[in-house]
Amino acid sequence: MNDGGQERMASAHDDLVALARAARHGELPHIDQSWRRMQLDPESARPAAVLILFGVLDDIPASAASNRAGRIPADLDVLLVERAGGLEDHPGQVSFPGGGIDASDSGPEAAALREAVEETGLDEGGVEILGSLSEVGLPVSNFLVTPVLAWWASPSPVDVVDYGESAQVFRVPVQDLLDPANRRTATVTRNSQTFRSPSFTVNNLVVWGFTAMVLSQLFEQLGWTLPWDQTLEIPAPL
Repeated sequence: MNDGGQERMASAHDDLVALARAARHGELPHIDQSWRRMQLDPESARPAAVLILFGVLDDIPASAASNRAGRIPADLDVLLVERAGGLEDHPGQVSFPGGGIDASDSGPEAAALREAVEETGLDEGGVEILGSLSEVGLPVSNFLVTPVLAWWASPSPVDVVDYGESAQVFRVPVQDLLDPANRRTATVTRNSQTFRSPSFTVNNLVVWGFTAMVLSQLFEQLGWTLPWDQTLEIPAPL
């Protein structure tokens, strides 16, 4: 990485640290999203946590078309998992590594890291936990999810640990996610109501629903988002 790339990577890390700090102090800018108003049954909602892990991807740089992102380094990436098709909750969807918070976990951050290790085999010693973001309700599976922001200070190999849980584990360049050519609005209709979410088309997959909404809001709060055409719609892969 040249000096310019190192400076951009340091800037991206600083942006993430600042966002985590703002979250701790309740200072994140408000972004109106209808999905944040979805209600859960407080008596039965299950606590969960996901790990949003950013790092430096060494061997698969962002595509040339996405380099319009400018200030975001081409080798900055985020870790994602394609869930196994046989799962009861969200089969086949792309997600962050994560899952339910166990009684033995010290909190959401420990749970998110534990689940990421179990799902991807990463070395937790190389992960710098930056902090937790606001809880998000996921009514379709009755989870109350805490996104945990992290930096991969020393990346380690990752792969599917259990094919009953995951179909693949992969790292996506952030520039590819930000590229307007890879952004669409995903739609799904249930009970005569149409639900819309931002989506990203990467790795021949569509990232939509909860994961895409969290990523989209995160990029907005970081000031990384590039203008994209939200009128371009695709059906959500179910």
